[in-house]
Amino acid sequence: MEKRNRIGFLLALLLLTQFSFGQDTLRLSRDGFISIVKEYHPLAFRYRLQNNIAEAEVSSARGNFDPIVSAKDGSKTLDGANYYKETNVGIDIPTWYGLTLGGSYNALEGQRLNNNQTKGGLYQFGLTVPLAKGLIFDQRRALLGQAQVALRMTAAEQQLLTNELFRDAENSYWQWVRYYEIYTIQTKAVEINVRRLKMIKKTYEFGEQAAIDTVEALSQLKSFELQQQEAYLQFVKATLDLSLFLWKDNLQPYEITQPILPEDNLSSSEAYGSYSSMIQQLYSREINSHLSLIYYQQKGNFLAIERRLKFQSLLPKLDITYNFLNKRGYSSNYLPLFQDNYQYGVKLEIPIFLRQARANYRMAKLKISQNQIDASYKRQELNAKISSYVNEVENYRMQIDIANQNINNFQRLLMGEEAKFTNGESSLFLINSRENKLIEAQQKTIDLRLKFLKSFNELQCITSSFMK
Repeated sequence: MEKRNRIGFLLALLLLTQFSFGQDTLRLSRDGFISIVKEYHPLAFRYRLQNNIAEAEVSSARGNFDPIVSAKDGSKTLDGANYYKETNVGIDIPTWYGLTLGGSYNALEGQRLNNNQTKGGLYQFGLTVPLAKGLIFDQRRALLGQAQVALRMTAAEQQLLTNELFRDAENSYWQWVRYYEIYTIQTKAVEINVRRLKMIKKTYEFGEQAAIDTVEALSQLKSFELQQQEAYLQFVKATLDLSLFLWKDNLQPYEITQPILPEDNLSSSEAYGSYSSMIQQLYSREINSHLSLIYYQQKGNFLAIERRLKFQSLLPKLDITYNFLNKRGYSSNYLPLFQDNYQYGVKLEIPIFLRQARANYRMAKLKISQNQIDASYKRQELNAKISSYVNEVENYRMQIDIANQNINNFQRLLMGEEAKFTNGESSLFLINSRENKLIEAQQKTIDLRLKFLKSFNELQCITSSFMK
């Protein structure tokens, strides 16, 4: 609905302005436009939120090491017999190295207790140690490590996407400027040909010009009027495309309610003076410091953690638990450890075939190899892009100089033809031909400037994506 409203307004603007702009026309500069995109565009805001989500995932993974406090209270009576009354309070403390510390107090009374239960108040403090699987590495450490790596991956990815958003926005701005400049050229051509037609008609009325010359002048004028209308339509469409980047506070789209024109022109960009230094700066950077390759580096770290965790599944599970015991109201001797006042347990688990563990470990290694291939391809692709855009920028810059010389030549030819026509030595057909060539050259130069700026923006996007 919002897009349909924008289209309706712009089409109404096309019909009502009749190719003129009043004093209430807004002017939008390139710098102001990019500032709006950085501050208010929903995608830029979304990319920042994605980084916040990744930070929250790190905090969530740290929560696996949080101490856990527990409490339990219960009792049972039946047919007048007090089976048991139990109160238990405890705490478990996970540690980084796989050990789990624990302590508790258990108060137990009753007439029908099991033989392995201790009546009265019992203090207990001890630890559980994994001697094989989980000793060097476990899932808690893996989740935290992967969350931290994922945070760096997300930061690299979101910065890349943000840079691409700014590149697309700037390309859209210069495309909008291009259509406006073409429209301006066509409007100027219409104004010149309106005056020329009036002059031809007057000279015809004085008998100094043939009637066919008025037809020639009128045909040229109508041709330029058609081109002017087409140029204006393209400018309106470009304005619509540009409006997709314009937003306000609270993610509200900016509604264009009056004519809007570019403040800059294609020839005023700072790119013409800074492209050489930017190319030198680009070639001085280490290719592996580009964010796209850093993403793959961090992804490799993420997969290495996964492989390390999968390797643990190949090991047997052997956990030993030892607790010191002390009954309320008694003094206990804890040494030697396995003589009195202790609780001890060993748990052993060994999958017989290890088929699932071996398959998961193999998949983890294959994913690492796949990521290395992707990184190598991305590195080669990035080098090729840099070379291609550098060549484009330098070549388009030279073409612009040649095109400007061409415009000067066509302008001199047109002025000379007009002088010869005034002296009766030329024809209106030749003037029109010279004029058409001049306008074609002007539009060609505009197109070259746009191509130059788009290639420059691609290089700028790549340059801004290197780690500093």
